[in-house]
Amino acid sequence: MKQFDLLIIGWGKAGKTIAARAATDKLKVAIVEIDPLMYGGTCINVGCLPTKSLVHSGKLLKQMEDLGMKRDFETNNFYFQNAMNYKRTFVEKLNQKNYQALANLEDVSVFLGQAEFVSDQVVKVVKSNGQEELIKANKIVINTGSTPRKWDLLENYQGQNIHYSNQILELKTLPKKLLIVGGGFIGLEFASYFNNFGSEVHVIIPTNDFMPSEDHEDAQFVLKLMQKQGIKFHFNTKVEQVNDLNSELVEVTLQENNQIRKDQFDKILVAIGRVPNIETLKLENTSIQVEKGAIKVNDYLETTVKNIFAVGDVKGGAFFTYISLDDYRIVYPQIINKQAQYNLSERKNIPTTTFLDPSYARSGLNEKQAKSLGINYQVKYALTNSIPKAHVIRETEGFTKILIDENDQIIGATIFHYEAHEMINLLTLAINKKLKYQELRDMIYTHPIYTESLNEILK
Repeated sequence: MKQFDLLIIGWGKAGKTIAARAATDKLKVAIVEIDPLMYGGTCINVGCLPTKSLVHSGKLLKQMEDLGMKRDFETNNFYFQNAMNYKRTFVEKLNQKNYQALANLEDVSVFLGQAEFVSDQVVKVVKSNGQEELIKANKIVINTGSTPRKWDLLENYQGQNIHYSNQILELKTLPKKLLIVGGGFIGLEFASYFNNFGSEVHVIIPTNDFMPSEDHEDAQFVLKLMQKQGIKFHFNTKVEQVNDLNSELVEVTLQENNQIRKDQFDKILVAIGRVPNIETLKLENTSIQVEKGAIKVNDYLETTVKNIFAVGDVKGGAFFTYISLDDYRIVYPQIINKQAQYNLSERKNIPTTTFLDPSYARSGLNEKQAKSLGINYQVKYALTNSIPKAHVIRETEGFTKILIDENDQIIGATIFHYEAHEMINLLTLAINKKLKYQELRDMIYTHPIYTESLNEILK
């Protein structure tokens, strides 16, 4: 049995950052990863970065069309394949860069295999060749991330036409007609991306709600624009049956508004959420408790077993890479036996972005939340077509909405435009620092940019 100061299970953002820092502090570190294609974590390999690369490529193709380029399926497929090739190339580079960044450190030992708890302090690594190795550590960090939620209809599916989000990133050919099961943020991002590349995109949602956590009028604004762009939404619709007709075509039986009908698609993307990766850990051999499918942690990210921590998606909550990085800030001081700088209860507003076309970003409270809390507020609102930069780059769709309380403090922002994913961070800073709206209203901004619109919006 090998002994280490620190064992990290999973190569995600928090895990790799903790490992590198611990090695710098001369701790003896072991890190276990089940899949060499996941060095660096979900974000680098099958999440944020590859998807945003493809989103960007799709927008470029749309912009080329705006400049007069003629498009047909052969043209779209050519550029789709080029975008996929570029994505594969840079993901492979980042994957290896992340591996080398830890593997080359003197005090880090990398284990490739499946980590299974034997006890609270001992973990067994089962390698692909069946060999096993036992590891004991003074402290353990679980960073196994999350995985797409399984679809019941795929339990016995053996075909190649139905994919989860990580699998569809490896398509070799652009689907002419794509069905997306699920209207959450992941499904909507892929809908925008494939639509920009020229696929006929259908999104089915089992209820009549679209973006239910958002203010109704904001969600309807997004929906109407996506429909205008050509994306077809089917509400109150469920998939009853799927049947591969051949290797390139799948027949789907749909129940739409209580009516049964059949349709055919080249591919199906299943995007019905994500769940923490805990199934293979054999937590039943420990005293680690699970709550609602996620590892239960306290405010300092310690599990129900002392000196075992859980970071990132595996502990539940919002599934974002940057939250995992913030988890590192809470956990690392405890790894070196110091007091954490702050805890989950002190964590402030977290900005979110859905990379649609254009981006949809939020931070702080929306109107629905402010009303439920009994907060008196006023709304500052403006359409994107009032911003000069929007006309410069031909991206005039969208809006900006900012909530201000009775003390003139900014308490929330919803932004839907081309640079929303950048602009939302400034608003988050204002919310977290309890700035009065006049601070942003009276700033001098560079020109032309979207953010300078705050001079007018906040009047």
